[in-house]
Amino acid sequence: MVTVSLCMIVRDEEEVLARCLDSVREAVDEIIIVDTGSTDRTKDIAGAYTEKIYDLPWEDDFAGARNVSFAKAEMDYCMWLDADDVMKEGERGRFLQWKAQSDGTPDAVMMKYAAGMDEQGKETLCYYRERLLKREAGFLWKGRVHEAVEVRGKVEYLDIRIEHHSKKKRYGHRNLRIYERMKEEGEVFSARDRFYYARELYYHGRYEEAAGCFLFYLDRQDGFSENQVEACRYLSYCLYVLGKEEEALSALYRGLSFRVPGGELCCDLGKHFADRGRWEQAAFWYEAALRAEKKEEDGGFVQEECYGYIPSVQLCLCYSRMGESKKAYECHKMAGKYKPYGREYLKNEEYFRNM
Repeated sequence: MVTVSLCMIVRDEEEVLARCLDSVREAVDEIIIVDTGSTDRTKDIAGAYTEKIYDLPWEDDFAGARNVSFAKAEMDYCMWLDADDVMKEGERGRFLQWKAQSDGTPDAVMMKYAAGMDEQGKETLCYYRERLLKREAGFLWKGRVHEAVEVRGKVEYLDIRIEHHSKKKRYGHRNLRIYERMKEEGEVFSARDRFYYARELYYHGRYEEAAGCFLFYLDRQDGFSENQVEACRYLSYCLYVLGKEEEALSALYRGLSFRVPGGELCCDLGKHFADRGRWEQAAFWYEAALRAEKKEEDGGFVQEECYGYIPSVQLCLCYSRMGESKKAYECHKMAGKYKPYGREYLKNEEYFRNM
């Protein structure tokens, strides 16, 4: 059986830390908590689970803090979680089974990260992340924000899900502030830094700057293909807000040049034409979304609804507007199979019932 050190960095997480540790304490062999300046009860709560609690002054560097937490580990593998993450009981059972059966040869173990959930607990945004790293392999985190590890060696993918359940109600300025500081200090941005900086600008409503930053990123030759497609999508969102509709469409088409399109890009293209009443073209792209393959192991963000529910609902609208009632109803029924509690589906159900 392999052993696992849980390595966490925390700050002011009294609302969620116990929930996280309760969910995983039986699955790991060691718990390490690196506190970066809590002023609430976070460290008291952590003390009920482990004696290995370390103070670290916060220096606007997530990778640096994660590396400190990993350096304290003594088990075969280092595992990271954020305080608002949870490993549900069924997933925990599969994880324990993997620990018992693993021969310890993987250098990195990827696990699913459900970063978004709907009202019924069904995942809406999911992607694989480097969840366990062999301690002796000497992996290092990089990136002061949205830190990541350059995975190498033997990589194993596990169909085990970690769920993200944040209780935070507001989107903070911390990440943007760190990027702005990096910029002021003349720090060289990696391609990943540039992509995420552009997203922070977008989230904060600085659309003109964000568009320029996305374009700068896309002109680089060292971007990750999944991020390049995402950059095209976000660039289009900025351009729509700025009233540059044709440029927005061109940005979406540019996304087709990086890889075979996924459901997300197809849905964005379908929406462009549906919003302008061009139903036949919209239907083409929503049909493409239904046929698209989810490539979860490629590392990109997977919006689950773009591969079933959204294109089905939108095709119902498209075919209805095109006068093809039978096709519209078939798509409506398909939407119900994907999400029988969906607001759009229930509204359409009432419409068809009245017909």
